[in-house]
Amino acid sequence: DEQPGLEQRGTSSVNIMASQRMVTLLSPDKQTFQVPWDVAMRSTVVKQMLEDLPEPEEGSDEQPDPVPLMDRSCNANILEKVLEYLTKHHEFDKTGVSQEDKDAWDKKYVDVEDEVLFNLILAANFLDVKDLLDLTCKTVAEYIKQCKTPEEIRQRFNIPNDFTPEEEEEVRKENAWCEEAP
Repeated sequence: DEQPGLEQRGTSSVNIMASQRMVTLLSPDKQTFQVPWDVAMRSTVVKQMLEDLPEPEEGSDEQPDPVPLMDRSCNANILEKVLEYLTKHHEFDKTGVSQEDKDAWDKKYVDVEDEVLFNLILAANFLDVKDLLDLTCKTVAEYIKQCKTPEEIRQRFNIPNDFTPEEEEEVRKENAWCEEAP
């Protein structure tokens, strides 16, 4: 499911930085992504994988082998979304955008279906992109806080209730202290 305009934004960002050193990332579903070196280095995992690569010789067109990201959380559609985040935050850092503008962009960025959000959490964790992991986990936490009861949480996240009524009552008794108002 491509979002309208996503490909165009990604291409224009890459074209702006086309003269920079590039890295090719390989998703588990065999899609490749050309990414500016500085953007790719925002992932601690990718950075560690690239640290040992020699600098290309001046004027050399030789490209290193693609960096394989074999965790299934990094399938092409999610990796593309992670790269959108990394590219945008790289631009933010270079242009000195206000925190308010960053927050507004981030809020729109995480306005996705739950499945995408959960996969972004997994990919951010695997790729070790702390600020993206923080953003996505905070978003899920905010969704949970909006729910008033365990049943609302189950409904919000489509979680089946696998407790028997007796087990549920037992859990309520054990955790009655949580319900007591100060």
